[in-house]
Amino acid sequence: MTGDGVATVVADLTKKTELLVRQLILPVEEQHGGNAHDLPGDVRRALQTAARTAGVFAPQVGAAFGGLGLNMRDRAPVFEASGYSLFGPIAQNCAAPDEGNMHLLERLASPAQQDRYLRPLATGRIRSCFAMTEPVPGNGFDPSTLSTTAEKTRYGWVINGRKWFVTGADGAAFAIVVARTSGEPDSRGGATMFLVDAGAPGLRVQHDRATVFARESELIFENLEVSDDMILGEVDRGFDYAQTRLWNTRLTNCMRWLGSARRAADIAVARAATQSSSGGRLGDLGMVQQLIADNEIDIAASRGLVDRACLLLDAGEPSAQATSIAKTFVAEAVGRVVDRSLQICSAPGNFEDAPLSWLYREVRLYRIDDGPLETLRWAIARRALRAADGRTS
Repeated sequence: MTGDGVATVVADLTKKTELLVRQLILPVEEQHGGNAHDLPGDVRRALQTAARTAGVFAPQVGAAFGGLGLNMRDRAPVFEASGYSLFGPIAQNCAAPDEGNMHLLERLASPAQQDRYLRPLATGRIRSCFAMTEPVPGNGFDPSTLSTTAEKTRYGWVINGRKWFVTGADGAAFAIVVARTSGEPDSRGGATMFLVDAGAPGLRVQHDRATVFARESELIFENLEVSDDMILGEVDRGFDYAQTRLWNTRLTNCMRWLGSARRAADIAVARAATQSSSGGRLGDLGMVQQLIADNEIDIAASRGLVDRACLLLDAGEPSAQATSIAKTFVAEAVGRVVDRSLQICSAPGNFEDAPLSWLYREVRLYRIDDGPLETLRWAIARRALRAADGRTS
């Protein structure tokens, strides 16, 4: 298909997604108070059936697994349209953490693993989780402190350790678990990714609690045995795979987040266009116009940074710097957009049942999720300094 043909397909998918979100998904979101984390299974299945019927299901998965096979750049407008509702990515089966896990399984899994895990995940029959983050002294943003271990035995591997802040573990059919297989904590060494079925002997859910943002679990691994055929990819390559997953999911997160920003900005504009103030429209006030303009600037700039990083990823070019910059800027920009929109809408925007209050609750996580922004800024600066050293040496 030519470039114009692909653009037409993507534009059509985006319009279909927008129509699905506005006509069907937003009313369901309102019925459930914007809480996507405790969505009943029958509602999830009904939304996904509607997305299939509309022809917009699993846009990120290859056609061989029932998806639409969009590359990173073509996903951006579709994911943004989906993210206009907090329930949109669930309906289209492109929500975290499943979306990132599908990426790993499609890229790394053996044919047998793909049949067992990717196919049912891509079709929405099951859910999954990703277990990497650990309580102190394990790894948070620094993978070198990974303390969960997997030791080789004559029968396979034995995993011991703890993971926490595991999103979606409750009800997940399996987890992708990152465990150290060489080296010691505080050294690089090697890590390996393992596929672990829910309910496996030696796996225990210690806590299942709701945070401000989501429902998170703590997983305990006590002499959990897995066979060699449960290794995802290669032994000791887990750190590299996790980084690749981060580059992908940071951008797809940004795409969905921009949907939240667009929705907040639209709510604010609608309020400013209809609310009376000082004898005229609220939107006629210069300070309100500045807030609206700054929202549009942040959204446009965010789209540009995401598009640049996607171009590099699709071309197989080095993209760590562009991805880090995009995630850092977009996470803060989306927060600014929602905050300004709340300011424009004033008290009504803060009601518990108001969409802006749901979005405000969600967007604060964006500055922490997939790496705190302080860590990303540190990495961005280090790359810039290394590039300067190379130019001056």
